[in-house]
Amino acid sequence: MITILVVEDNETLRQLICTVLGKHGYRVLAAEDGQSALDILEAEYIDLIISDIMMPQVDGYELIEHLRQSNNNLPVLIITAKDSFQDKQKGFLVGTDDYMVKPIDINEMVLRVGALLRRAQIVNERKLTVGGVTLDYDSVTVYRDGESTVLPQKEFFLLYKLIAYPNKIFTRQQLMDEIWGMDTETDARTVDVHINRLRERFREYTEFEIVTVRGLGYKAVKHI
Repeated sequence: MITILVVEDNETLRQLICTVLGKHGYRVLAAEDGQSALDILEAEYIDLIISDIMMPQVDGYELIEHLRQSNNNLPVLIITAKDSFQDKQKGFLVGTDDYMVKPIDINEMVLRVGALLRRAQIVNERKLTVGGVTLDYDSVTVYRDGESTVLPQKEFFLLYKLIAYPNKIFTRQQLMDEIWGMDTETDARTVDVHINRLRERFREYTEFEIVTVRGLGYKAVKHI
C-alpha cells in the first residue's frame, strides 16, 4: 500500500487531508512539524510527503532541504498559505515537486498526489512505454519491435520529457531550462532543431507524435 506522510501543524487541516487520502486507499501517517516528520522517515518507508511550510522547529523548506541533501528524491507536495512568487520559487529551488496555496481544493489535491506518484514511478523505473515503444533512460535508447535507436543525449531527454507528460504543453524556454540548463547561452530555437530531428527519426512511428502548439511550444500526443 502506498504510504503518504502529511506534515501540517494545523490539526483540523491535517485530519481532513489524512481522512480524504485514507478514503482514496492510501495509508497515511501524520506529523505536526518537520522534526516529527524526520523522525517518522527514519522508521517508516514513505512514498510521498505533503507538507506545510510555516511550522515550528523544522519548517517545510528545511525539511525538503534535508531530504534533497540526503539524496532522498521522494515526491513532495507543498500546501501553504505563502502565495507570493518568491515563496513558490524558494519552494521549487529547495526541491519541492508541486505547490498548492491555501485554501485548497481537496479533490484537486488528490489528483495532484496521483500525478506525483505516477511521475515518481516513471523516474524510479527510468523507462517509459508507449504501446510497443520503450524509452530506456539509462541507455538513452528507444526500442521498438526488436529494433533499438540510440539517441544523442539532448534529443533523448527532450523526447523523454515530452512523453512523460502527454498532452502537456512545454514552452521552448521551459525545455531549454530543464534540458540545457538555466545558465545556458544556447538560443531557445535550438529546441526547434532537436524537435525536427526527432520527428524525422520517428516519422514512421504511429504510437506518438510531437505536436507544435502555435505561439506556445510543443507537446507529445500518444496514439494508443
